[in-house]
Amino acid sequence: MARYIGPVCRLCRREGEKLFLKGDRCFSMKCAVERRPTAPGQHGKNRGRFSEYKVQLREKQKIKRMYGLLEQQFRNVFVSAERQHGVTGEQLLVLLERRLDNVIYRTGMVQSRKEGRQYVRHGHFTVNGKAVNVPSYLVEPGDVIEVREKSKRVQRVTDSLKHSESRVVPDWIDVDKDTVKAMIKNLPNRAHITHPMKEQLVVELYSK
Repeated sequence: MARYIGPVCRLCRREGEKLFLKGDRCFSMKCAVERRPTAPGQHGKNRGRFSEYKVQLREKQKIKRMYGLLEQQFRNVFVSAERQHGVTGEQLLVLLERRLDNVIYRTGMVQSRKEGRQYVRHGHFTVNGKAVNVPSYLVEPGDVIEVREKSKRVQRVTDSLKHSESRVVPDWIDVDKDTVKAMIKNLPNRAHITHPMKEQLVVELYSK
């Protein structure tokens, strides 16, 4: 499957804000946005005129990059959101939040969504006792996510849990760090997503 393999800090600088793509580094002074708050490239200091289309495009790119999706993957999620009952923009964010790689990141078991996606691909996690290696798997209320017994010896997972004490776990997820287990209490809603995102701009962009 195609994936972005370039420097992820460049993506944060392009959007002009932290997308939290590099775990602990994003919370330190080593963060590229803190050190160089301009856009990458020779003409990064001159962002140019912000048209209506550009504002919509940048918001779509920000959300897409934050969750680590490529263009067609993101478009497929949007199409699914359109078929849901309710506000399309809010349903889009809810579907992104329900992805297994994002849920693992939210629990603090990994330090970034990219790392969560890699761990799921390598079969380190189970859902309701069954191995799941699909990062886009959508969790449901009552689902129990665990680290496989043989994977509990992976030092990276234990280190992530130790350094995640300060991370706020959403109240729709119940995490037991002693047993390295998480349970989905209910589906997320718009109020659970605190990062500033203007999802309506994405809807307007795709509606053209």
